[in-house]
Amino acid sequence: MVRRVVCQQWAEPELLEVVEEERRPLGADQVRVAVEAAGVNFVDALFVAGTYQIKVPPPFTPGSELAGTVTEVGTDVHGIAVGDRVISSLGLGAWSDEVIIPAAGSTPVPEGLGTAVAAALVQSYCTAWFTLTRRTRVEPGEVVLVLGAAGGVGLAAIDVARALGATVIAAASTPAKLADATRQGATATIAYTDEDLKTRARELGGGGVDVVVDPVGGPHTEAALRALRQGGRLAVIGFAAGPIPTLPANQVLLNNRTVVGVDWGAWAMQHPDEQRALLDEVLAEVVAGRLHPPEPQRRPLDEAGTVLRELLDRKVRGKVVLVPGPASDGSR
Repeated sequence: MVRRVVCQQWAEPELLEVVEEERRPLGADQVRVAVEAAGVNFVDALFVAGTYQIKVPPPFTPGSELAGTVTEVGTDVHGIAVGDRVISSLGLGAWSDEVIIPAAGSTPVPEGLGTAVAAALVQSYCTAWFTLTRRTRVEPGEVVLVLGAAGGVGLAAIDVARALGATVIAAASTPAKLADATRQGATATIAYTDEDLKTRARELGGGGVDVVVDPVGGPHTEAALRALRQGGRLAVIGFAAGPIPTLPANQVLLNNRTVVGVDWGAWAMQHPDEQRALLDEVLAEVVAGRLHPPEPQRRPLDEAGTVLRELLDRKVRGKVVLVPGPASDGSR
């Protein structure tokens, strides 16, 4: 039997259910994977609520990233064997203790990389790498301001910006979150619930910052835009705070600032070959020790709804993965 989380209707995350069903047969070009960890992301809550721009009719299983061990391969599959550890980004369906995926949609987990870490890094780190090497290019010596710095994308952005040679200023709402950002490599912090974000960012950046990474939206985006120096770039990634900000166009015009949209998920689906190359770059940086994805929190599959609620309430620091069975500490 297979256990999986199911969204039976667009609703609050507390209404998610865990069901058991018979195993499905394997196709010739597919592999069966025993899921050891599945990442939880803000977009999952939007899918469940039916508020994402891509609306998936229920019932469906949420979850877009996982890591696990191959337990069966299809007759036409080559280069993948039973026992291989793999990661996969599958759009939906990861919150299960077993998945069937196209063999082409799996990537080997590098030796030495923990399964839980591998499951949690794809969306956050690919988003950050896409932002800072594709949508804009951060140069050594530049100053990068990261909003929502203790979230999954925020911590990844700190790590990626630091690896690219930038100085990172982290902005978050609590001392604990700012401490997480400092451990990840931020050299300065701003508590934007207590400090003026624009003024403090300009002070810490020596007159302004070069790049803003914004997965939060809400009331802080305009202040961050105003903190940009001449030629600065604002990367709009998401709206975890809820409200979608309205930006004054004159603040884009002044000092030749640029606002870029970052939708890594849609880009990855539309450009699979380029996404594979991007993921290879990220994993190579991890293996080389230049990127340091943090250990995620582990929670049992049955707590999926609770975890999503905590994510929506902005109580989650870093990343969370769902694991079959009871939660455990550490990583494989």
